[in-house]
Amino acid sequence: MTGVGHGGAAGPGAVTTRFSDRLRVTRPWPRELRPYVHSYDGYRVDATTSYRVRLVPTGRAVVVINLGEPFAQVFRLKETGPAVRVVGSLVAGLEDGPRVCDHPGGQEAIRLELTPLGAYRLFALPMRELTNGVFELRDVLGPGADELVERMSATRDWTQRFDLLDAALLTRLDRGPDPSPEVAHAWRLLTRSAGTTPVARVAAEVGWSHAHLVRRFTHQVGLTPKTTARVLRFHRSVELLSRGGTDLRQLAAACGFYDQAHLNREFRALADITPAGLANARRVEGAHEL
Repeated sequence: MTGVGHGGAAGPGAVTTRFSDRLRVTRPWPRELRPYVHSYDGYRVDATTSYRVRLVPTGRAVVVINLGEPFAQVFRLKETGPAVRVVGSLVAGLEDGPRVCDHPGGQEAIRLELTPLGAYRLFALPMRELTNGVFELRDVLGPGADELVERMSATRDWTQRFDLLDAALLTRLDRGPDPSPEVAHAWRLLTRSAGTTPVARVAAEVGWSHAHLVRRFTHQVGLTPKTTARVLRFHRSVELLSRGGTDLRQLAAACGFYDQAHLNREFRALADITPAGLANARRVEGAHEL
């Protein structure tokens, strides 16, 4: 990487906001990307001290274009294997459990959250190959990813950085595979109900057997329909918790859990933390600071 992070001008069309030691830069992404991209912004962390964050399942794939210091290591909680060391930009597939990231500080990056079917089309890979994994960007997008990151890092202007990334994404979008209409419909049924629609009803509505739905859905989304529903219920509860003042019994009922005990078990299983613990954690760039 030829450049290693700049202060950067926002440029026309980009909006810069400062939060304490963090700078965030946003702008609307192109209309053609809107069905596939959930969030999209640049940021810079000025503090050079190391920190640790907890990543919890969201039902989205993540791309981080590193323009400064890389992540130090990423590892899944409750697993005994070695941590994944990431030395550049990364792609993270859908998760069904918590992950921890140690970072040395001083990061500058652009972070995208993609819908699973958007990631399937942009990456042109079976999404199950990325599930619960973190990969170097070049290993997913090919050697041209390094050149893209170098060009983005070499300019100080955030709008130019966004323009370069948009052009690369739109090119891949034009060449990527189309998700099957049945999988796309199944995904809509699950997301619109925040995971409360029974999988049997989803299969009946798309006209597939349960086994065929599981096979095709997992190929294009990365998680089974049942696990996706579980993650979506959890994610909705996290979003409601972040608004504050929510009674946990009411939260459990609103998000499709049997009771508060069921809610607590799901938080332990999917995030390795209690609802109160997650609600009190400071959110930083799609993660929860530890």
